[in-house]
Amino acid sequence: MKRIFTLLLIMVFAATLLTSCKKDKGNPPALPPAESMEIDFSNFLTGTKSGVADLPKGVNEINWDYAALMASYWKTVIASTLAIPVAAFKLAVNQTPTYLSDKTWQWSYTVSGLTGSYTARLTGQTRSSDVLWNMYISKTGTGSFTDFLWFTGTSKLDGKGGQWVLNYSPSFNEPLLQIDWTGSGTDVEYVKYTYVRALNDARTADPFKNSYIEFGSSTGTYNRYYNIHFYYLTEFYDANVEWSTTGIIGRVKCAKFFGDSVWHCWDATHVDATCVTK
Repeated sequence: MKRIFTLLLIMVFAATLLTSCKKDKGNPPALPPAESMEIDFSNFLTGTKSGVADLPKGVNEINWDYAALMASYWKTVIASTLAIPVAAFKLAVNQTPTYLSDKTWQWSYTVSGLTGSYTARLTGQTRSSDVLWNMYISKTGTGSFTDFLWFTGTSKLDGKGGQWVLNYSPSFNEPLLQIDWTGSGTDVEYVKYTYVRALNDARTADPFKNSYIEFGSSTGTYNRYYNIHFYYLTEFYDANVEWSTTGIIGRVKCAKFFGDSVWHCWDATHVDATCVTK
């Protein structure tokens, strides 16, 4: 009788432990959208007219060119630092995560590149008020490295916003870019890149620190915008850019470049145009 009672206690304890573990495990957190890391620069691709015919000589398009120049600078910064981690993050959505412990799940996968293969290990830990994300990347082949924490971040439990912090490189393991975002599902409404690196490769003060670009949506004729604060030559500039994703028209404002505080517009062919209040 005593043995039976002991066995029953063991079975009850095991069942309780199993239920507790299952409850602790929960479900894997939803991945933030890849769009939370990306600003749309497609309207300002320099070197092309996005399908617009070549302009005749003598026609000015300074306004669009200036907006495109600022966008292209940020696009270059992003392309050189975010290409690998963003590509790795996009592949996570197709993977089945495994449970580790402490409400932490892991997505792990390997992709091949021109100079070697990359193994990405993304972890997501559900906490009381948010989800903590860490992306570790290892590379074999030329310039190999192991478990470099390329970015970390948090996202709200309802998936409507968060923040990423991107580190520069395995050689300089330090924050480079902070990304703040809001949205719902894949519809990201607002993304802000802030350049946070304090020292450049030469280990001197990086003058571009605290520069930022904000991208968002709005209502009205100009339904997209950038707010830009950036370092150029010896000082910071502030600029505002607004454009229409359907009509292609847009406008830019930058007091230090144009010498005034009014809008400077372009038409559907990127040619400078008289601004009309809208």
